[in-house]
This record gives sequence, structure tokens and C-alpha cells, in this order.
Amino acid sequence: MSEVRYEIPTTAEAAVALLAVATGTAKVLSGGTDLIIQMRSGQHTPQLLVDVKNIAEMTSISAENGGYLIGAAVSCMRLTEDATFAKTWPGVVDAVNLIGSVQVRGRATIGGNVCNASPAADSVPAMMAAGAIAHIIGPEGRRAVPVEQLAAGPGKTLLAKGEMVTSFLLPKRAARSGDAYLRFTPRSEMDIAVVGVGINLTLDESGLCIHARVSLGAVAARALLVPEAAAALIGTKVDAVALERLAAAASAAAQPIDDKRGTKAFRIKVAGVLAKRAAHIALDRAMGKH
Repeated sequence: MSEVRYEIPTTAEAAVALLAVATGTAKVLSGGTDLIIQMRSGQHTPQLLVDVKNIAEMTSISAENGGYLIGAAVSCMRLTEDATFAKTWPGVVDAVNLIGSVQVRGRATIGGNVCNASPAADSVPAMMAAGAIAHIIGPEGRRAVPVEQLAAGPGKTLLAKGEMVTSFLLPKRAARSGDAYLRFTPRSEMDIAVVGVGINLTLDESGLCIHARVSLGAVAARALLVPEAAAALIGTKVDAVALERLAAAASAAAQPIDDKRGTKAFRIKVAGVLAKRAAHIALDRAMGKH
């Protein structure tokens, strides 16, 4: 491994200043659970590492307009141990709890998992279903984009030179809302998703679904938001007919490849099965059953 310059700024603006003028490859170091492995394997050979763990806005969790502002460098373990957050967004916690082992989650961060842009990242479908917004800072200032727009393809994001994600905003939850994330893997942990499904829904006082977001992971070049699957739930009581329509829409949206972890046909089928199961969990949570 060649010599690497290592910087530890204390503000997001200082980090951007370093990234913007870097002449070689520059990388943001958050948890490092992906990046360090990629460097050791030669996949990435950065000349500059900008460690963001000393930047307050990137390492905090705070209330924001009734929602949550989560720093991009907040560790997975810290987020899942926040009891109030876990009660409000259990589906996001479902996903974050599946990232690696307990030891990995102690270091791995939400921002790193999202910005690594793996099609099989667990947090991404759950964050998409939640309607999370990524806050970005760069040489031109600050901007915000929905999480579903952040990935451009495997390992690639829309971030321009000098830009980085500072935090994620999860909006205020409506009453009678529930979310869930499920994945299929050959092993229960320490594996990556063959298929992942995130679902978030809201019911009215009569139990009718009035809002839904459905997302799929590991079945395309990037995680997918599936409006057709959400539409199958909206206006229904999430009954058997609605769930079958949901499954069909999820399977139809899947665009997987054949690889050693699963065939295209298998992944397409499982996308529908998991969507129904995740919807059941989200429905129960919206109804206060668990």
C-alpha cells in the first residue's frame, strides 16, 4: 500500500476544503469497515483519507421538526441502542442490525453503508422506505437529496468531487405508521442480502392504508423504490388480495442477475414473498401489535 495522507478535520467545511483540493484519489473515512478492506485488496488506493469522526454534526443524533437527524458517521450500534429511535423507526433498526457482526456494527456507520453504494446494502432499502433525505455538503454549498437518488450504480454515487454526506433526515412519523425490513441470506448473519425488502405504511382510523413506500435491495444495480408495489397497498386494509398484488409488483420490478448467491428466477420469486412478509410486520406495527 502506498503512502496515504491522513487528516482529521473538526468541521464539515474543513473536510470539504481538503477533499476539494486533493490532487489524487481522496476518500472519506467514517467507520472504515468497507474502505479499509477495499484498500487492503487494492480496490481503492487513496492518496488522502479524511477522517470525519471528530465532526460534531456527523456524529450526533438529534430531533429535527418532529423527525430525526442522524449524523452520517453515527455508528450502527449507537443508532440501534437509541431506544426512542428504535421505537419510532423499527424497520430501519431491523436493517441496521443486519450489518455485519456486533463488532462490525460498533464501527460501521450509516453514512458508510449508504455511500458504499452496494446494491445489497441493508440500510438503503429501509432508509428509502422511510423517506430519508441525505444532507450533502460540497464546494458549492449544501444540498439535500432523497436517499433513493444517491446511488448511481454499484460502488458509485452522485456525489461530485469534494462532496460528502453529513447526515440523514428521517421525517416526522404520522400516527398509525409502521415499517419493516426483511432480507434473505444463506446464513443468518455475516452475509450479504440475496434479496432485501423495506416497507413503510400509514393507516387511517379505519385501518385503511393511506400511504406506503416499498423498496427492494440486491435485485438491481442499485436499490429500487417501487411505486407500483406501494400502490397495491394504498386504499386497502392490507388484506390478502392487496398482499398478492404487492408481491406481484415487487417481483415484476426486480431486475436481478444470476450469481453464486442465487438465480434470477429465485430472486424474483423471493422479492414477492419477502414483500408480503414485511408488509405483515409493518401492518402489525402500525396497529400497535408489536
